[in-house]
Amino acid sequence: MAQTGHFIPSDDIHPIDIVETVATHYEWDFDRLADDQIAMVVEGQWRSYSLTLAWSSGEEMLRLICTFDMDPPADRLPMLYEALNRANDEVWEGAFTYWAHQKLMVWRYGLVLAGDNLATPEQIDEMIGNAIFACERFYPAFQLVGWANTSVGEALDIAMGEAYGRA
Repeated sequence: MAQTGHFIPSDDIHPIDIVETVATHYEWDFDRLADDQIAMVVEGQWRSYSLTLAWSSGEEMLRLICTFDMDPPADRLPMLYEALNRANDEVWEGAFTYWAHQKLMVWRYGLVLAGDNLATPEQIDEMIGNAIFACERFYPAFQLVGWANTSVGEALDIAMGEAYGRA
């Protein structure tokens, strides 16, 4: 994701206002659900991802939830849970969880802004970019575990491999 600081006119702005400006800049579909919440759709390589960012003044936290549909066969759920736990061991920010009732894979992250700290456009741009990157990175592994009867280790080897060069 590109640096976005050049199109935010003020340092003293609500975090959700910054998110809205970032979404507008990238021409993402979004809906301002409330003063402290925004939802958007971001296209990835594998699929579209639904993101919701919400500001909690009590916790002084900007929470990001990035979801995508996933409804694997019930007998594969234990393997999927193992895969997302192992994926979580490989990421520094955020974590995956699976909401079985909603049939959603979820990436969650909270940006703590305690002590009257302000979110910067770069931080918000980075947290959205990191969410999409994590989902794109592990989506194929989750698919392989859920439907292709691939072992967790084999599936995660795909996500862990670094690509070098260009095609």
